[in-house]
Amino acid sequence: MADLNSLVDQLSSLTVMEAAELVKQLENKWGVSAAAVAVAAGPAAGGAAAAPVEEKTEFTVVLADAGANKINVIKEIRAITGLGLKEAKDLVEGAPKTVKEGVNKDDAKKIKDQLTAAGAKVDIK
Repeated sequence: MADLNSLVDQLSSLTVMEAAELVKQLENKWGVSAAAVAVAAGPAAGGAAAAPVEEKTEFTVVLADAGANKINVIKEIRAITGLGLKEAKDLVEGAPKTVKEGVNKDDAKKIKDQLTAAGAKVDIK
């Protein structure tokens, strides 16, 4: 075990250029590719090495389809967006269309629930 610890210490003291040369020599000696080894070693290293996933904070609510109850959907669109009757009707009939952009997760879910209850199909992106 002491030999392994000294080997780890020696490898840790290598410069980047020396480590790259070592990789090339080992590839030639063993007839393998370091890329394949890195992929195989990736999951074994655990989640600590993985980059943190950034949580999305702004969402876009898109009306995918107005459904059979267009009048109810138009009413909800007017209430949500403040559009006039003609603009809301054009938005509903032109689906798929963006209803709201840059809303937080809770607001996006609330809007989706309102429109779904009115009979529309809604996507959140």
